[in-house]
Amino acid sequence: MAQVTVGVSLKAYFGHERARVWFDEVAARVRTHDAVASGAVELFITPTYLQVLPALAAFAGTSVRIGGQDVSSEEPGAFTGEVTAAELAEVGATIAEIGHAERRRLFGETDQATAAKTRVALRSGLTPLLCIGETEGQEPEDAAIVAVAQVHSALEDADAGAVIVAYEPVWAIGAPEPAGYEHIRVVTAALRAAIDADPARAGSVVIYGGAAGPGLLTELRDAVDGVFLGRFAHDPDALVTVLDEAAALADLRRGQGEAG
Repeated sequence: MAQVTVGVSLKAYFGHERARVWFDEVAARVRTHDAVASGAVELFITPTYLQVLPALAAFAGTSVRIGGQDVSSEEPGAFTGEVTAAELAEVGATIAEIGHAERRRLFGETDQATAAKTRVALRSGLTPLLCIGETEGQEPEDAAIVAVAQVHSALEDADAGAVIVAYEPVWAIGAPEPAGYEHIRVVTAALRAAIDADPARAGSVVIYGGAAGPGLLTELRDAVDGVFLGRFAHDPDALVTVLDEAAALADLRRGQGEAG
């Protein structure tokens, strides 16, 4: 796939006004970024629920996709405090982040909950952003077995539809450095094979998160379809640096495709 995906999760770092300023600053840069405008690079952002609407407004007229950092596993009904997939889709969000390690560790979310959220997201027309990764450092071949099992579990009985698989080894989230390049290549290749073997997942992508930053896309090249950024992207200019790297990778892939 020639297109390269860059995602950003703001977690709960920004207050409302700081988030609005960040949206405006990033939107101004995106509107003049040729690769984003052409679709060679896809950018998505998952802010807090309260920030979804101002994000949609700030990025109106661009190709930037906005999503929720979580989603209810239930259809609309008597579920106090929940935000449903149907409502996210109604306001214009197109992505639901599901199964992040922090949701699992801090809030006890299980594989069953992840699968239920994936099913309801796809039924509502949202693209699940499936966060996948082993909790402890291990050999890449062993990590690949864990990651593929998590994907299969999350997609059990789910409707057809593309997904974004974000490989984030839990031990690398917030670490000074990402997982080793060879480790990432082995695991993402296994995830890609698992996704490609399922015709219901046409159009899906596999990206890497976990201390992702500048230079990683250039090094990994065809091993991933993109990266999932955290605090590094709080600086809009730093985010543009990664978008530029993604644009260069998209150009390289397009050239390889034409040569083939």
